[in-house]
Amino acid sequence: MNVRRLAITAGEPAGIGPDLCLMLASQPCAHQRVVLTDPQLLAERAAQLGLKVELELFDPLQPATPQLAGQLSVLPIPLEAPCQPGILDPRNARHVLQMLREAGEGCLDGRFDAIITAPVHKGVINQAGVPFSGHTEFFAELTGTEQVVMMLACPGLRVALATTHLPLRAVADAITSERLERVIRILHADLQGKFGLRQPRILVCGLNPHAGEGGHLGHEEIEIIEPLLQRLRSEGMQLDGPLPADTLFTPKHLQGADAVLAMYHDQGLPVLKHMGFGQAVNITLGLPIIRTSVDHGTALDLAGSGRADPGSLRVALDTAIAMLESGNHHD
Repeated sequence: MNVRRLAITAGEPAGIGPDLCLMLASQPCAHQRVVLTDPQLLAERAAQLGLKVELELFDPLQPATPQLAGQLSVLPIPLEAPCQPGILDPRNARHVLQMLREAGEGCLDGRFDAIITAPVHKGVINQAGVPFSGHTEFFAELTGTEQVVMMLACPGLRVALATTHLPLRAVADAITSERLERVIRILHADLQGKFGLRQPRILVCGLNPHAGEGGHLGHEEIEIIEPLLQRLRSEGMQLDGPLPADTLFTPKHLQGADAVLAMYHDQGLPVLKHMGFGQAVNITLGLPIIRTSVDHGTALDLAGSGRADPGSLRVALDTAIAMLESGNHHD
């Protein structure tokens, strides 16, 4: 078996990211976990949490080796200012962006096989004068990827989004035939290439209640969604829909489906987060690299307390490994 190198970005230093990385080390790993952050920060946080973790400096020239419980490799990205758990400091925004850049470039040049990201705080990065709308957009720009697709997954359900962080008022205008086609093609290709599903079956939500009720509750289904699905089905894609979102998320419909495409953020994600709370993972599709993430925020109030739950980060790590093993990413 190939031992993989997994880059884990520790996220906002004042948040729970560093805690989660340290908690992750309590279990052994068949692959090498490389945390990108300030080693001093990890040592201080481990002492606060009462965790014994052996931190070794990452050497890209050494072969990747499995890790025992209590071991983590660290690629040092120094903090710009001292860090107190729970207290944001805009001076550390550069540190956060540097760790993302280093992880992304490391994946592109082959030092790392995948990226797993702990949560960042968008507000404090913007406060530091750096326009930043999120990990997804950051990695899209870094890798020169024009269109990416956000997908969340938990055991038994994968939900991809046709639109992500848009005001509800803007969603209908954003549902164009061109956008939907790009999103469906990326979703279909990555379910094949990164999840090893030969003939993925995708359920597509309608935009309107009751999927438009034959035109009485909106025309997007009739004019945009249905004609596009017809065209893509003629190429051999398995696409069911447009289906009313309120009935699509029932066990009868979800049985045998590989993914659901929701038209907007709060159409699909509340169901997924309810079903897989603490076990959900965020995956960016369409990138030339594998990137998974936690499905939660920085939880500043829990940093350094020992009460943070590493469940989502663990699932993000396991998902990245599973994608490396089932996809076309064999060396």
